[in-house]
Amino acid sequence: MESPVIQLLVLAGIAVFLILRLKSVLGTREGFEKPTLPQSERPVKRPELEVIEGGPDHDIIDYVPEGSPQANDLAAMKKAEPSFEVREFVQGARGAYEMILMAFEKGDLDEIEPFLAPDVFESFVTAVSHREDQGLTIEAEFIGVRETTLADTSFDPTTREAQITMRFVAELTSVVRDRGGDVVEGDPNAVKRQKDTWVFGRIMGSTDPNWHLVATDA
Repeated sequence: MESPVIQLLVLAGIAVFLILRLKSVLGTREGFEKPTLPQSERPVKRPELEVIEGGPDHDIIDYVPEGSPQANDLAAMKKAEPSFEVREFVQGARGAYEMILMAFEKGDLDEIEPFLAPDVFESFVTAVSHREDQGLTIEAEFIGVRETTLADTSFDPTTREAQITMRFVAELTSVVRDRGGDVVEGDPNAVKRQKDTWVFGRIMGSTDPNWHLVATDA
């Protein structure tokens, strides 16, 4: 009869063999490891987007051709005053056009004086005074601006004086009446289309944020 000690040694040897066999098949894990995801659930590594510096400034080329003299002027204005944005200027010019035009039509010039160059303001005063001397009044209603175009620019890097020429096409009703209230020109029911070319100027980087109307050419 075999000795119990020999039997235990045989069983221990078998156990060691099985353990080594399982390790070679299954491998080993140390600590906590996340289970391997199926191929369809693995996150896809996307390539990093490369930011290209020095590309076209759409705040400029949305209004004038890229590489044009006007584009160069606008870029120089933005360099002289980094907070300047062409889009905001165009929107402001559009609003100023309606405000100044209607103030002139009605003869109310005091409220628009801060937005006019001195010589333009004087010409407006002369025109309104001449109209009043003749006993004429204008009744006008602004309907809207149909077209707004940035037509031209100029910039002096030495003085930092900038000028931007805008073309507007507006629709309004306008009628001129004499002292007795009779219509001498226009039709209160007829919408007329008016085209104006205005030049706005400003010293870039100055403390005065207002652009001034420096010239008109209807």
